[in-house]
Amino acid sequence: MKLICISDTHNKHREIPIPDGDVLIHAGDITEGGTKREVVDFLNWFSSQPHEQKIFIAGNHDFYFEKTSEKEVQEIIPGNIHYLENNGVNINGINFWGSPVTPGDGTWAFNKKQEIDNHWEQIPKDTQVLITHTPPYKIKDVLNNGRHIGCASLLKAIQNREINFHVFGHVHDSYGITNISGTKFINASCLDNKYRYLHKPLEVLTKNIF
Repeated sequence: MKLICISDTHNKHREIPIPDGDVLIHAGDITEGGTKREVVDFLNWFSSQPHEQKIFIAGNHDFYFEKTSEKEVQEIIPGNIHYLENNGVNINGINFWGSPVTPGDGTWAFNKKQEIDNHWEQIPKDTQVLITHTPPYKIKDVLNNGRHIGCASLLKAIQNREINFHVFGHVHDSYGITNISGTKFINASCLDNKYRYLHKPLEVLTKNIF
């Protein structure tokens, strides 16, 4: 199975050439202002992609998903898209799980400061592809000023599980893939820190899961 990974498109999704693959994954920040209009535009585009399976999560810019009831959100999501908000989906025997949560003081969408350790304990032990908006601490999480802003609690949760792939974004400056202790970490941020499309979608194969 080929995963096509993107993130942090901030309304510029139509500028990005998307390669062919089996599962298209977006790891959050589909919008800039978090409005319903932006969300609908993204969903129309995402739904039209030819990939058999499409998964996305929200990010810290995507206020619509935090402020709107689950029922209303589900009403606008096309049937050929999986939206994950602290839940999962099994596709062809592979377990995906996604969360929009990022560490923060509540200024942005899905910020969580207290009880973030407990939040990551929700990740099922049998998760094979984890999708979060935040990176784990000190893994593809460094800003251009040298500061690490990933989540230490998330890193601990990953270390206590056998996760094959972790797809995320949030930190535009740390795009790329690295392998650590059996997990492939994928920062799929498509825009640079000046919000210009610079980073192409990342392609990974899941053949080594089984």
